[in-house]
Parts: sequence; structure tokens; C-alpha cells
Amino acid sequence: SASWGTTGIYHISSIHLSTVVFLRTWCSWMLTCFVSFCPSSATIGISHPDIVVETNTLSSVPPPDVTYTLSIPETTISSGLLSALQLEAIIYACQQHEVILQNKQRAGFLIGDGAGVGKGRTVAGIILENYLKGRKKSLWFSISNDLKFDAERDLKDIDAPNIPVHALNKIKYGDTATSEGVLFATYSALIGESQAGGQHRTRIKQILDWCKPEFDGVIIFDECHKAKNATSTKMGKAVLDLQSKLPLARVVYASATGASEPKNMIYMSRLGIWGEGTPFRAFDDFLHAIEKRGVGAMEIVAMDMKVSGMYIARQLSFSGVSFRVEEIGLDSDFKEVYNKAARLWAEALQVFMHAADELGLVSRKSLWGQFWSSHQRFFKYLCIAAKVRSLVELAQKELEAGKCIVIGLQSTGESRTREVLDENDGHLDRFVSAAEGVFQSLVTKHFPSEKQRREKAPGNKRKREIEEMKQGLLNKISVLGKELPLNTLDVLIDKFGGPDKVAEMTGRKGRVVRRPDGSVRYESRAEQGSTIDQINLKEKDRFMTGEKSVAIISEAASSGISLQADRRVKNQKRRVHMTLELPWSADRAIQQFGRTHRSNQVNAPEYIFLISELAGERRFASIVAKRLESLGALTHGDRRATESRDLSKYNFENKYGTKALDKVTKSILGHIENKVPPPKGYPGGNARFFQGMMHVGIICKEPRFGISTEKDCSITKFLNRILGLEVHKQNHLFQYFTDNFDYLIEKDKKEGKYDMGILDLAPGNDEIYEEKQENFLTAGNPQDGQVVLYKISVDRGMPWEEAHAKFLKLSAPDEGFYLSYKLRGNSPCVLLAEQGRGKNFLVYKPNIGKQTQPESLNNLLQRYHKVGDSWENQFTFSLKNCSHANWNGKCKKIEEGQECLQGMRLRQYHMLCGALLRVWKRVSDVVSEITSSSILQIVRLKTKQRNKQVGQYTLLPHLGF
Repeated sequence: SASWGTTGIYHISSIHLSTVVFLRTWCSWMLTCFVSFCPSSATIGISHPDIVVETNTLSSVPPPDVTYTLSIPETTISSGLLSALQLEAIIYACQQHEVILQNKQRAGFLIGDGAGVGKGRTVAGIILENYLKGRKKSLWFSISNDLKFDAERDLKDIDAPNIPVHALNKIKYGDTATSEGVLFATYSALIGESQAGGQHRTRIKQILDWCKPEFDGVIIFDECHKAKNATSTKMGKAVLDLQSKLPLARVVYASATGASEPKNMIYMSRLGIWGEGTPFRAFDDFLHAIEKRGVGAMEIVAMDMKVSGMYIARQLSFSGVSFRVEEIGLDSDFKEVYNKAARLWAEALQVFMHAADELGLVSRKSLWGQFWSSHQRFFKYLCIAAKVRSLVELAQKELEAGKCIVIGLQSTGESRTREVLDENDGHLDRFVSAAEGVFQSLVTKHFPSEKQRREKAPGNKRKREIEEMKQGLLNKISVLGKELPLNTLDVLIDKFGGPDKVAEMTGRKGRVVRRPDGSVRYESRAEQGSTIDQINLKEKDRFMTGEKSVAIISEAASSGISLQADRRVKNQKRRVHMTLELPWSADRAIQQFGRTHRSNQVNAPEYIFLISELAGERRFASIVAKRLESLGALTHGDRRATESRDLSKYNFENKYGTKALDKVTKSILGHIENKVPPPKGYPGGNARFFQGMMHVGIICKEPRFGISTEKDCSITKFLNRILGLEVHKQNHLFQYFTDNFDYLIEKDKKEGKYDMGILDLAPGNDEIYEEKQENFLTAGNPQDGQVVLYKISVDRGMPWEEAHAKFLKLSAPDEGFYLSYKLRGNSPCVLLAEQGRGKNFLVYKPNIGKQTQPESLNNLLQRYHKVGDSWENQFTFSLKNCSHANWNGKCKKIEEGQECLQGMRLRQYHMLCGALLRVWKRVSDVVSEITSSSILQIVRLKTKQRNKQVGQYTLLPHLGF
């Protein structure tokens, strides 16, 4: 149990699937990542009912001064219907809406609050504020029509029930009679169209007609991550189109995961970060600049947005939340089934290739696309199935302890169930294997056939051969199917006592259940007069009233449904949230994890993460880890909030993953000598192992080139494909891959090429002095910003008291104080040696503190001898004198009027703070000319004078200092 910021837990889940080691450092790290949050400029309102935190990075930069005056009634504020932090978000959003950008559009605002903080009430408060200012019409976009009821509840909760909410899906196309209030619609409605009555009507035109061109009311893009990829999806383009056609609208983007990657910010056109009057002419320029400069630049974006008054991001504290990891071992029976499946898929690959060759297929892209996507889904089902028995056992123990269970899933397996249902004319008397269905469906529907042949038709004999190949494969799948695990969701519901005991909140329409007499049948989930969404809400109520103690949620229920131990509901048992299957993206993961940890709860949830020993399972962790790394930076302004400094080593989809894969394949093929040794028991480069790699399409054999790596074998493809190797092979191969990955990162760290994100400047006991500062104005959009250049001195020396205290704890015979044989000036040099790892010693000196490189005992004894003390003199002298002055009594550089910092306690740095995004490119270009590197390190620090973080976490170009 630890005090955590909200983002942290989201990221735990992805990392758990990657490694358990990471978790052991989690608690100590979390205490340094988040700080308690309280509104800094807005002073009205009652404190939020729960502890809320902000990342250390964002908390170090202040928001602008408040100039806006609220119209929300005093009674609403004093009664606590809107908390102080919700009121702060409302004030800053409305204040930002007063700004007109240089492209003549009104500035927008991004609410990045984490799940459970109360974004719904904040959004309702913004609508109420504008309603009271005479702007009676608002647009509210969300992801589900049923969230309209939540919108009505939020307005009612802040004493604004008189503002009507109209559901667009209940209004006929072309009808714009609704006068005022909130028009509630889904993102998919933006692309809705109708041909009724011979007239082409669209929802977006209907919305624009209702608003009128001069519309200056509020547009809420709730859960706005759904509008991502605006250039590539019709829905995303519609979101951009709506904003451009209503230039004076007051836009609010609201999402805990709104900017998971810089490219997904394209729809946030009203933030004024790119476009006319900014350093970036178009979004692509902004994207290129950010991606080129790595995570550091992403952290700058979040800070700059807060300083400019366009962004706010808080999260619920994870105080009281506990977590544990359950490692699920694979029993020998399951390993045998998995290995059989891997071998059959390898055989299927050969049969598909042979059939395609026989038919002379020219275009095979679609064929292999279907084959490998089925391959990935099949093994994902097996990964999940490996953990079901253990999950049920763990859940039963938690239920007996008086808790209730929430299980997170993504795959419901419904498509396979419906296929079997259709094959049996609507009758089903057995549980179905989703994995078997995926394999069978692939062979039945996509096996190479004469439809794809060349112009010359194959002979009847060849047709028969191909049909026999196909049938032979189906027969083998049928035999394997008897051993394959059954559909996970159906098995879970059955093990927990059936639908009467389990609240299922998924998108599927029906399920296979066991009847009281022991027979099995398929039944619809529908209840009279209810849609699937309404059934999910009813199931939620049954869970929250305590009628059911187990809830299973999929993505269909991951947004808008609250399952926490709310003070207002009957079921206040502690929630145990078990993660059986990770969602495909971090966006979805964060939505799901936020279901059980929200405001106004009696107790915080417990998270249990189940990971199996299958290396291939880390594929899914890698997908999520990649998103979480950037989510922490862009959503919450601090990569450490998701990464714990070491998370990046579990995101394989980057340049290090690509290089590591290249090294692995070339090593196996014998093309290069690899410095990284294979793991113990590794199959090595023998022919059998090559064959294993070819079974999953990573290494292929071509007549002209012999054995080589498959063309376009990306890291994504590699991580997908190794799922299809037998258990021992995939584990060894993945280990070899990660060893190479770690080696490359360590190499770059040693050479100073690794992007570390935010670093603490002089952590520990170093003291920091601010020597001088210079202020510069930068052109802004719409107002100017300020950049401050600080000159900082860091005292890195170790005082006698600290050295003596450390000395008293030493016990080994060779530890202690040493003096140099050689005199430096009038006196020898002194150091303190402490036994480190192995035979090396950690060395501390009065002037520089801990030396970067350890020393061997032999090196020490060649130059030093063990003694008592002459520490204090060197400590005092080195404060403002370099080593040359100590050794020679003078320094040539100083005599020539230059600076010399060698061996001095004080080290000097230059830091740039403030509106950095606006000058980032120019500074980077200048620094790269001086230092031949354009990496600008971002740091945080605390000065001795003020005992608080200086201004901002900033750039640290080492400009020759």
C-alpha cells in the first residue's frame, strides 16, 4: 500500500506484464513523483472530498493569475456542489475562452484530470457558467448515447436541473426546432447521414444549423481521445471541421488520455500551439519538432500549456490503494497443449505456402494479413486462458474475506460463439473454444483457393490435392480443439455460479450458460425493452447494491461506468480489481482502471495483476507501455509518472528495440559477432532453431538468397510472431532479445546519448544557489510569453560532518580515510573509501563529493595510504578555488582572467525556464552548433535560498561549463 498519483497505477498494470522487478521499486518512487494538489490562484470553494495530487513537474510551474469573475451562484459554491479544484478548472477554462487567437478563432481549454476526479461536474459547471452569461446553447459530445443520463445527473448535482439535455439520436434529421439547452451527441453521430425522402441530410449540417454561424456557446469534447487520428478517420475530420466552422465557439477538450501521443493532438486545433502566430506553421511542424526531440519535448508541452492557462491536470491520490502481482506458472498439461498448437500453426504455415505455390498466387498480401492476425488472436486467447484457474481461486479467497471482485477483460469471444450457433441452426449444447474458432475460421474462409488463381485454371487433380490439404488441416484443428481452453468469459461466469451471481458489463448480445440441471445452452442477454447499454447499467446497479459480488467489464463498459465503493451506494465492500487481460492500448487501459478508483469512495481498491511465464505475453504489455510512456508526459507532464525512470526498458517499440532485433537476427544467422552472450540453455544457431524461427515467419528461406530475415520484419511483427513459438523457445528468444535491448540502452547512457526525460539536478545533499537571472520576452499566441535564463551554482562537496558520519559506519579493514603520497601544493589530497560491489571501492572527496567512477584497491594503494583526517581544509579551500590553486598555489587560467572550475565544489549551469516551447527550436539549433548535440536535458531543482523548486523544470545545455 502506498500513496500514489493516479497515473501511476495505470502504468503499473502494463509493466506488470512486462516484469515483476519493476514493481519492487514502485512504492519508493511514487513518493517522489506526485505532490498534493490545492488550487494555487483560485481561492473560492470547499476542498475536494478526496485527496488529489499533481505531478511534481506540473506543480513546479504556476498557472496564470485569475482575471475572470464567476457568475455561478454563491449557494452552489458554499454548499460544495462544486469543489475548489473543480471551480479552478471552470475559472481557467472560461478565462481562456476570453482569448481570441491570431487566426481569429477563440482559444480552447484542455481538462486532463484523471479518471474519478469529477470531470463530469466540471464540464457541467462550464455549461452552467455560460448559461448564466446568456449563452443558452451548448454542444456536448461523448462516446455513448447513454452517457446523456450522466450529463443530466451532473447538471442536477450542481443545482442546474433547468438546463435541458436533448439527445441528438432522438431528434429527426433536419429538425432544428429545439431552442436552448445542451445538445448531447456521440462522436459517431458527427458522421451520420440519411437519404430518407430522397433528401441527403447529415447530422453535422443539422448541428451547424442549430448553432448558427455566430455561435459562441460551449462545445464539450468529452472523452476526446475518441477523436484521435483526425486526419485518417472520418470522425476525426468531422471534429476538426466543426471547430473551423464555428470559430467563436468556446471549446473544451476533456479526457484523462487526450494526448497519448503527440500525433493524436491534431484535433486540438484551438490550443494555439501551432498555426498562425506560433513557432510552428502547421501541426506537422509541431509533430516533427516534438518527435525529433523525444520525451523531454513532450514534457515541455504539458508545462507550457499549464503556464499559458490552457491546461489543467490533477488525479486522485492512490493513498490506500494496494497492489500485488500474481505470477502464474504454466502446468505441464497447458505447456503441452500450447506447444502442440505452436507446432500445428507451423504446419499450417507450410500448408498455406504450398497451396499458394500450387495455385500460383501472385498477390498474397491479403492472405498473409489474415493468417498472421488470426495467429496473434489465437495465441492471445491461450495467454489469457493460462490464468483463468488461478484467477478463480484468488477471487474465491477475496470473496470469502468479505470483498467484491471486478475483472477486466477485452475479448468476449462472441463472434466464435455466434458462428457455432449458426452452424447448429441456433442450438448450442456446449461451451465453445474461441481459440479453436479463430483457427477454423481462418482455414475455412481464407485457405488459398482457385478464386485467387492465375488466369490458367488448375487441373482437377490439383484442385483435389488443395481440397485435401484444407480438409486435413481442419481435421487436425478439430482434434486439437478438444484440448484447447474454452471461451474465457463463459468459463468465468460459470465458475462464479452463473449469470445470477455475476454482473456482466460487456458489448456481447448473448452467452453460453449452464442450467440448474447441468445442461448447457445459449441464451440472449437481452431483457424486455432494454438495449445492451441499458442492460450494462442495470448490471452495474445490481453490483452496486450488493445483489451481485462479481463484476466483469470489457471495453464496452470502460467509459462512464463507476464501480467504486461509493459512499452513496449499498455495496461498500472493498473492490479487488483483477487484470486478466490488458486492453490493446493505454487509452483503454486507463479508462478501465479508473472504474474502481474514483471520488467519494469509502475505501480504495486493491489491484491484482496476473502475468504468466509466457514471454510472448509481454507483447501486449509492450503495446501499452509504449502508450503509457508518452501518456505520462503529455497527459500529466511528467514521464516519471508512468515510467519510474526505468519503464522505458519495457517499451520495445523504439529505436533500441529495432537495433536489438537486428542484432539478434544477424547473430542467429551468423552474419555478425555479438558481444551479448545467449542466455543459458539457448538453442543457439543450429538448424533446428532456424526452423523454429521460420515457423513464425521471422526468418525465411529463399532460393536466391538462402536463409535471411523476412523483409520488413519490424519489432511489432517480431513481438507478435514469437507468440507462436513453443514455450521454451519463445522464452529463450525473448530473453536474448531483451539482453541485447538492455545492452544498447546502457551503451547509450554511458556515451551520453540517452534521453532521460526529467532529471533531478544535484539530488541528495547538494546545495543549489541561484546566481543571476535574465528575462526575455517571446512572441506568443495571442499574448507574449517570458523566458528566464538562470545561472545556477551547485555545491557538490561533502562536508566533514557528513564524511565523518559515513566513516563511523564503515567496518571493513580497507575502508576509511586515505591521503595521497604526492603532495598537491603544501598538502596531500584526502579521500574516503567505502567498499562497493565486488572488489571496487566507492570514493568520496571533499571537493566533489562522490566520485563517478569506483576505484580498485590496487589503484588506491598505488597513489594513497590509509590515515586519519585532513578533510576540513580541502573542503573549505575548494569552495571557490580550483584544483590547480590547491596543487600549485595558483592557476594560469585565473591569472589570464578566465574561469577554471576543475575540482571546485561549485559547478555552474545555465538553465532556461518559462515559455520554452516558443523558443525550443532556436535554442536547440544554437546549442547544437556549440556542443554538436541538440539534446537539451530537462532538469528539476530546489535552491537553498528559497527552499523550493526554481520556476520550471528546464533545459540544461552544458555551454562549456
